[in-house]
Amino acid sequence: MKVILRSDITNVGRQGEIKDVSAGFARNYLVPQNLAMEATPQNMKVWEREKVKLEKQRDEIINKSKEIASGMEAGEFVIKVKVGENGKVFGSVTGANIARILEEKGFEVNKRDILLSDSIKELGNYEISVRLHPEVTAKIKLSVISEKE
Repeated sequence: MKVILRSDITNVGRQGEIKDVSAGFARNYLVPQNLAMEATPQNMKVWEREKVKLEKQRDEIINKSKEIASGMEAGEFVIKVKVGENGKVFGSVTGANIARILEEKGFEVNKRDILLSDSIKELGNYEISVRLHPEVTAKIKLSVISEKE
């Protein structure tokens, strides 16, 4: 089924693109969530009228995301964990833990948008990528320290 994407969708496409997706994905997710519309000649005309307004909104969202990213990059984040002998962390530091720390500092982030290559299992300083928008990624400094410190 061919659809016109009304917003950027990770792993599918960018706003305004015409994509061929499965009928179930379009009917059950994209269209009800108002993320896409079926690519009929009538909808193509409607899309042309909406396009300019949506591009302005998209630019505003990107600029806002860049401002948030610069605020995140300026700050330093600390997470305290339980540590055993040899400096090994009990369990690991996950995206959910980092999202909670960011939320405490006033940054609303989904745990799935925290891009960890591997789980954090040792004390130290890390640079973590946080996706705020498909085009904007912030690099934050995270210090993992012992609860005893």
